[in-house]
Amino acid sequence: MGTGRTLRKESHVRPCKTPAGKARKSKAQRARLVKWGMDAEKVAKMGTEDVRVLVQRPAVVKKLVAKAAK
Repeated sequence: MGTGRTLRKESHVRPCKTPAGKARKSKAQRARLVKWGMDAEKVAKMGTEDVRVLVQRPAVVKKLVAKAAK
């Protein structure tokens, strides 16, 4: 049993993104920001792009939270 052509063709093997999966991921990212100390109301008003950018850099988020606390 060899490796067939199907496994080399990425677009056919990779699963499609579903709206439910995107919503689940967004919800988890928002929860992560709240866990790091950001205000829940502020996070709820943010767009998905902004949330995604902040989740990628936890050190920046922690600095923002510390700055806001002063």
